[in-house]
Amino acid sequence: MAPKSDPNSKLIAENRRARFDYAIESDLEAGIMLTGSEVKSLRTGQSNIAESYATVEGGELWLINGYIAAYKQAGIFGHEERRRRKLLVSRKELARLWQAIGREGMTLVPLTLYFNDKGRVKLKLGVAKGKKLADKRDTEAKRDWGRQKQRLLKQG
Repeated sequence: MAPKSDPNSKLIAENRRARFDYAIESDLEAGIMLTGSEVKSLRTGQSNIAESYATVEGGELWLINGYIAAYKQAGIFGHEERRRRKLLVSRKELARLWQAIGREGMTLVPLTLYFNDKGRVKLKLGVAKGKKLADKRDTEAKRDWGRQKQRLLKQG
């Protein structure tokens, strides 16, 4: 999620399913190149990153299949809702991500989309490895046991 200590940051969209489907190894913050109508649409909170992913192509980082609703007042000057959007990271981070994807078989999963304290749109990416079905069951069992333990402690 967006940093909790900052009162100005505003969560736009969250990929809640990512932590269930993937084992997140590390995360990083990336800027995103947007048009004016996309930013205005994001201010109304109309976006979805649940089905999206990020990839390195041609020495650049791209967000694929991220949904930002069309801004009605933009008229003919609007944007495509599911276009590829360029993500902004340093060259050092890009090299590290490219290595993780290529050699280690990792995936770049968008976790949250939010406005930072300066009003810029940021995307938190997770460098993740896909979970198998047994891993998902194990995660769910641990979560259920944690809930049950809290109930027992509350009662006793």
